[in-house]
Amino acid sequence: MNDVLRTLVTIVLFFGILGLLVLIHEVGHFVTARLFRVRVLEFGVGFPPRARVLRNVGETVYTLNWLPIGGFVKLEGEDGDEGDDPRSFVAQPLWRKLVILVAGAAMNLVLAFLIFAGIALTGDPALGFRVGLVEDGSPAARAGLQVGDVIERVDGRFFGAFGPGDVIGEIRSKAGTTVVLTIRRDGTAREVPAALRSAAEVDAGKGALGVGSLAGRTTADHVTYDPATALGLGVERTATATRLIVDGVGQLIEGIVQRPTEPPLAQGPVGIATGIGDVFFNLGPTITLYLAGFLSANLAVVNILPFPPLDGGRILMLVLRRFAGERLSIRAERLTYFVGFAMLLLFLVWVTAFDIARGLGGG
Repeated sequence: MNDVLRTLVTIVLFFGILGLLVLIHEVGHFVTARLFRVRVLEFGVGFPPRARVLRNVGETVYTLNWLPIGGFVKLEGEDGDEGDDPRSFVAQPLWRKLVILVAGAAMNLVLAFLIFAGIALTGDPALGFRVGLVEDGSPAARAGLQVGDVIERVDGRFFGAFGPGDVIGEIRSKAGTTVVLTIRRDGTAREVPAALRSAAEVDAGKGALGVGSLAGRTTADHVTYDPATALGLGVERTATATRLIVDGVGQLIEGIVQRPTEPPLAQGPVGIATGIGDVFFNLGPTITLYLAGFLSANLAVVNILPFPPLDGGRILMLVLRRFAGERLSIRAERLTYFVGFAMLLLFLVWVTAFDIARGLGGG
């Protein structure tokens, strides 16, 4: 595949995945608002400017907009304006407002669960490793391994892409023994015996097999589960992804405060798009779908952070208004949202600059 076509596919995947995740998020707000009979003025697919009106029947206008990133829901009175409409957002009790705002993140977690459980139900793909380097005189060289070979199994055992264990870890654990490697070369699988280096050599820093520049590749094998186990894995993987993201947010904040000139742990749109493309072309659609589940959990966590104008920031302002009353004016609240949006935009520009630098080899 040429570079231009690869770039186009990467762009389509990026906007398609990100757009779907944001749209699902907004569906959460939309559904809960309708359940509570809050007036929904507009449900937009994509962001303005508006391209066309899809449906204008009843009280909600459904629109298609030009910027293909997710969507939005516009509620009556969501900006905090007082009014006489009992169906406006501002007229709802606090608990209903909180449920409507939290529903977006909840939908993203539900989507992550459905993706993770769905993959487990159909079978986790197995993961092998493509050899990019064979050390001279190594066990791999003596066994006849070549650059481009994909190691798929060790002693007949294969490993799921999402753990536990992997082919390289299994080889390392068998240091000092002779193993039978299943490799794929030019589309044909073959079994190759390899006498691995001793544990002492491995402890001294040498690889048990003597290969390097390894790149993950999915194989034809699959790890299958019964339905109950698959659903349990969906819950477990959603919880794991959420926990990793929460930890990552903490590390990101620490890095910004203590090491502001170093590349951040977070990636901007360029880095995310590049990552999605690399996963799709190197590991295939199933792993790309798994990454989408991870990004959905990421969107849930990020959106619930208590930072305006994110949903978590709006929740924070609602709670503050409950205790502060009129001392927190609508004008001050809107100014907080504006400042928060400006800071998020600056952060996005900052991380994107590092994305571009990494792409150019500068970081």
